[in-house]
Amino acid sequence: MNLHEKINYVELPAKDLAATKVFFQSVFGWSFVDYGPEYTAFSDQGIDGGFFKSELASSPQNGAALIIFYSTQLEATLAKVEKAGGSIIRPIFSFPGGRRFHFTEPSGNEFAVWSE
Repeated sequence: MNLHEKINYVELPAKDLAATKVFFQSVFGWSFVDYGPEYTAFSDQGIDGGFFKSELASSPQNGAALIIFYSTQLEATLAKVEKAGGSIIRPIFSFPGGRRFHFTEPSGNEFAVWSE
């Protein structure tokens, strides 16, 4: 695969790096590599990336891009998000092409999950 000039990495803010790591480990099975006390990286999740220590949060209402996960079991993923301490900010709704919901993780970053 040619990676030249393709999106390769995404970085997101996190008020609470530890809580954000636990959340993504619990819900999506991510693993992290810490690079000092203010940065942690993830890989093999569709795109590689990391979280940096910040009081800011990523939200489309603030002009940030919305990162959207895919799930074959939307309701089960929603239940995992809630169990791990995520907040459902937009319950499951239909849109042309599928259904999705939006949530925030413990640091306040907004994500969505969709399914057919």
